[in-house]
Amino acid sequence: MSASAATQAPAPDAVLRRLEWTVIRRLDGVLHGDYRTLFRGYGLDLADLREYVYSDDVRHIDWNVTARLQTPYVREYNEEREVAAWFLLDLSPSVEFGSQPLRKRGVSTEFVTVLARILTRHGNRVGALLYGNSVDTVIPARSGRRQVLHLLHRMLTRPPPANAATTDLSDLLRTAYRVAPRRSLMFVVSDFISAPGWAEPLAHLAQRHDVVAVRLYDPMEMEMPDLGLLLVQDAETGEQLFVDTHDRGFRERFADAAQKREAELRSAFRAAGVDALELSTDDDLVDAILRFADLRKRRSQLAAGGSLPRHLGFSA
Repeated sequence: MSASAATQAPAPDAVLRRLEWTVIRRLDGVLHGDYRTLFRGYGLDLADLREYVYSDDVRHIDWNVTARLQTPYVREYNEEREVAAWFLLDLSPSVEFGSQPLRKRGVSTEFVTVLARILTRHGNRVGALLYGNSVDTVIPARSGRRQVLHLLHRMLTRPPPANAATTDLSDLLRTAYRVAPRRSLMFVVSDFISAPGWAEPLAHLAQRHDVVAVRLYDPMEMEMPDLGLLLVQDAETGEQLFVDTHDRGFRERFADAAQKREAELRSAFRAAGVDALELSTDDDLVDAILRFADLRKRRSQLAAGGSLPRHLGFSA
């Protein structure tokens, strides 16, 4: 990036302060500090050994101690409260699109910044993998406000990607599996406009980690308005084509194709066993975070034996 381009990027500290005032401050008033429910730790630290009693989980028996003392002993654990969260960021050319004042990339930046700040305020660590035409940046997981500013700076100062071959999210997902060996909270932030084949690596990643698919989209990708003759360009390859949006048949075919893709995406998320949060370029970020909170609480209820009803804005 040239020096002139870098100076045009907003200062990360100013952006973070704005989001802390306009988004995080509002969330503090409605989430009531219920962050532990949303972001639970995954590690276990050995706390003590004690004699086995009826109803103890036999998987916790320490067989070495049991053999030495000739009495069954079980291990007791303390749950690790800190969470390591990773943001897998698709910053490919299609994420630059947006018919609203805020493009998909802007939505991604604000969502990641807010979630990262919420997590780090409670001592958790956040890291990120950045994907353009490949995974070109890995930001190790650390805690603190400075880490959020570093992540935000890397997103704000990153130049728009050049047109390239079709995005392959499989590369991003497989790299994440290698980079994070311990169970973590993973946010895959993408529009999921990609070459086929990413569903299997996503399912593989979800076997080790708690994965949330944050799907970015723009209303114009769902339904084409009547704007007359338009020159449209493929954001990934740069290929251009004239289309007549005044043609009702064209608009109907466009909408049918969009609905088919929606169904395929939701089916892939369900098959992979991941939660999915949908973020539109015309979304209110506070509402989006609250949908995420609702999703996590309902998921906890489902794990406890309840049911998970369909809810606007996310799928299970």
